[in-house]
This record gives sequence, structure tokens and C-alpha cells, in this order.
Amino acid sequence: MLETLVHRIKEVTLKDPILIEGLPGVGHVGKLVADHMVEELHAEKIIEIYSPHFPPQVMVKEDGTIRQVRNEIYAYHGKENEPDLLILIGDYQSATNEGHYELAGIFLDIAESFSAKRIYALGGYGTGQFVDKPTVMGAATRIELVEEMKQQEVVFHENEPGGGIIGVSGLLLGLGALRGIDAVCLMGVTSGYLVDPKAAQEVLRILSRILGIEVSMHALEERAKEMEKIIGKLQEMERAQAPYEAGGDEDLRYIG
Repeated sequence: MLETLVHRIKEVTLKDPILIEGLPGVGHVGKLVADHMVEELHAEKIIEIYSPHFPPQVMVKEDGTIRQVRNEIYAYHGKENEPDLLILIGDYQSATNEGHYELAGIFLDIAESFSAKRIYALGGYGTGQFVDKPTVMGAATRIELVEEMKQQEVVFHENEPGGGIIGVSGLLLGLGALRGIDAVCLMGVTSGYLVDPKAAQEVLRILSRILGIEVSMHALEERAKEMEKIIGKLQEMERAQAPYEAGGDEDLRYIG
């Protein structure tokens, strides 16, 4: 495979859909939300994307057979006053800088082909510390969108994230703005150490309210409870080890 392949599985008609991106990143926050939405909304797969910029591997399924790593786009036809959605999920983001730009461009091409009116890119904001009460940080392509998101409990800090937004979530905003597409990044604040369903739950709560779509959170709540038990044990170990360690605080924040 020498170039990215976009395989359209099914042709659908959508009315001014909103693109939701949730590829793997820090804490797998965006991926957890997008995968959960696909399952709970019973969205249908319409596109598969294969690229030489993904890691060189296949995924092994439960029955022992394999499939090539890929990204996928699902369609959801909104009920009554709900918006139509395009939901982008996948196994990986690009492993190369060039691939990030190429794939982001392809995602935007697909969004434009459906006349998508807005993009919500989902991710995690890693602090390097365990988070007791999750919050959702934001970034947007226009000041009007910033003000709109503030009304939805999305937090904006001056010059934060300090290192910028890396990967597809950042490029969908940057390249989307160049095409005149409104885009917002919603980042669940997380330690960045572990898969974080609690941060994902908070992102989903805010996103579903913005969209006006009810999505059951039961599965995420159960995963969050299990993860809290694990984090509690890790914090106990951390406290027990602290007296034996010397050194200052280290800034471990990052975005993905």
C-alpha cells in the first residue's frame, strides 16, 4: 500500500451533519467517547480508511482471524430535532507528520462532501497528576465559538494548552479554519497515565448536551468505577513511596 485508501461501504444522505472525531490519544478520552456513541446510537459504518501512515500491523480478532488497522466513519440519522452525525473512530492516528496532514485533509474532504457544518474533535489534556474532579478544556476556531462553549461549562485558560494541540484534533481545527469550517476541541482533563473513562464521561456529558442528543452513560460509568479502584490503589502506593523519594515537581502536561 503506497497511498491512503478511502473505501466507501455505503452511500447515505445526511442533512448538514456534525463531524465527531475520537481517535486514540491521551487517556484514550476521545476514543472512549466516540466508540461509546457509535455503539449506543447504533450508528452505521459507511467508510473505512486504510493508510501506510498507520503502524505496520494487523489486529487479531476474537475468532483468531485478522484485519488491517484502519480508521472508520459512521453515520447517525438524528431523531426529531437531533442533528445528523458523522463519527470518526479508529485503531490509531498517523505515525508520521506527513500522514497527520494527509489524513486530516481526507477527513475534511469527507466532511465537506456531506456539507458538515461543524466539527467536534475530542481528546485528553494530560496533567501528569491524578484528577479528582474531571473538567473539560476547550479550544475553537472563532471567538464566537469560545463564548458559546463557555455557556456549556467548557473551560478556557489563557495560552492553554501551552504546548498546543497535537495530532488530528489540532489539525482538524487548524486546517478546518482554513476551509471556513467551524471546529471545537473538547479535552477531558486527565492524568495521562491510564485509560480514563471518568474524563470521557465528562466530555460525553457536555457533548451530548451541546448536540441535544441523549446517550446512555451506563457503560462508561461502570468502567469509571473500576478505574477509580485501580487509581485508588496506585495513589496508596504513591503515598507510601513518597517519603523515600527526593526531588522537585516535574511538569508532565501534554496533549493528544
